[in-house]
Amino acid sequence: MSVLVTCLLAAGLMPYLFTAVAKLAGPRFDNRDPRTWQARLSGFPQRAHAAHLNAFEAFPLFAVGVLFSLQQQVAVEAIQPWAIGFVVLRLAYGLCYLLDRPTLRSLVWLLALICALRPYLLPLQAAGS
Repeated sequence: MSVLVTCLLAAGLMPYLFTAVAKLAGPRFDNRDPRTWQARLSGFPQRAHAAHLNAFEAFPLFAVGVLFSLQQQVAVEAIQPWAIGFVVLRLAYGLCYLLDRPTLRSLVWLLALICALRPYLLPLQAAGS
């Protein structure tokens, strides 16, 4: 179970990784007015901020799928590869965003989405066995 907890934690913290990149790479961060600061970003820092927002968007679907599978008593070993795949692919997605590789980023996004959706289907597969 610790692998799944680690994957959930890693995916949950991933947005903060990308926002740290944006803050370190961008112009001096203004904590008094962060929204205006974010709106003025461009280039690499702006892409890091976009990766940050997208990581927040992707996390709930993944986390609920993992928890749903566990609640449905799917074997942890059946869920783990999809959870690990999701985390690895989402890190790769962020890297593609930072490196401005939009076509590859879209492909990686799709693969990560499949990894996030697969745990929802595992209970159906187990019921059919």
